Amino acid sequence: MTPTSQRRSERLKASPRMFENDVLDKLSRVHPSVPIVLFLPAIAILFVLGVGRLGAVAVAWAVAGYVFWTLLEYWLHRVVFHWEPDDGLGARLHWIIHGVHHDHPNDPMRLVMPPSVSVPLALMFYGAFLIVLGGDRAMAFGSGFLAGYLVYDMTHYLLHHRVPSSKAGRRLREHHMRHHFQDHTRGFGVSSPVWDRVFGTTPRGRSAERPATRKVAH
Repeated sequence: MTPTSQRRSERLKASPRMFENDVLDKLSRVHPSVPIVLFLPAIAILFVLGVGRLGAVAVAWAVAGYVFWTLLEYWLHRVVFHWEPDDGLGARLHWIIHGVHHDHPNDPMRLVMPPSVSVPLALMFYGAFLIVLGGDRAMAFGSGFLAGYLVYDMTHYLLHHRVPSSKAGRRLREHHMRHHFQDHTRGFGVSSPVWDRVFGTTPRGRSAERPATRKVAH
């Protein structure tokens, strides 16, 4: 590895301080196993309870919850994570929420969502499901929704730290890497690129790149 490539590699995996407060800065880092420990039991419990209340139809509601997550994942990434004010508090919030990940995409401790954020959001969404769907259907729908979130978190981590052996896995990794290193205005689906095809934001292949549209991760 040349000195230049080594410096680039070190920058990509660096884990810069985000907050002056030591507790807040520690909370901004999380081991990738944490979402599994927190959410897998909740997914299993909700699904079992949903099946107990609804029977086999609970499977359909769980699938619907999973699909809903993939759509939400796409729009959160596109609209919220990539809302990029030029300065002030908005710019600071963007860097905390997502900008730091584009600056240091291989930081192993900032590739899954911290529980301080994911747990309150999960409770908020589940509360909305209870209101809209009712208790029985919310259990099954919520299990699929949380399963989708867990798949997203684990997929995101693996895409940055593993080279998939399967063709589908390699295509998914290329899709995400093009978002980071080719054009950050495309490729918003991490676990499910299908929505990029639906909404016309699939990353272009190298043969289709135009100099005017090429971007660098920031």
